[in-house]
Amino acid sequence: MNTPIRHRLAVASRAVAAIGGGYAVAALSAAAIALWWPASRAEAALGGTLASFLVFAGAVVWVFAARSAARAWLGLAAPALLLGALVWLRYPGSPS
Repeated sequence: MNTPIRHRLAVASRAVAAIGGGYAVAALSAAAIALWWPASRAEAALGGTLASFLVFAGAVVWVFAARSAARAWLGLAAPALLLGALVWLRYPGSPS
């Protein structure tokens, strides 16, 4: 494959990772914080939502600072799996 096309695909992959993957990690972090924070439901939800903005910004920075697009995706997948497990463990109605 041609070098300019490969570069454009790598940048496009990073952009999709930053937008989609960053959103997923931020949403999972908001849910995990809201479910695990020992406060009232409203305070926990607000705290999780506020923290998710920082998580999203950090995810975008991580994606474009990673050495490769594959490493960027892997760097988003690992926390997403961890946060997903935390949400699944605490979610009302989950078999735990």
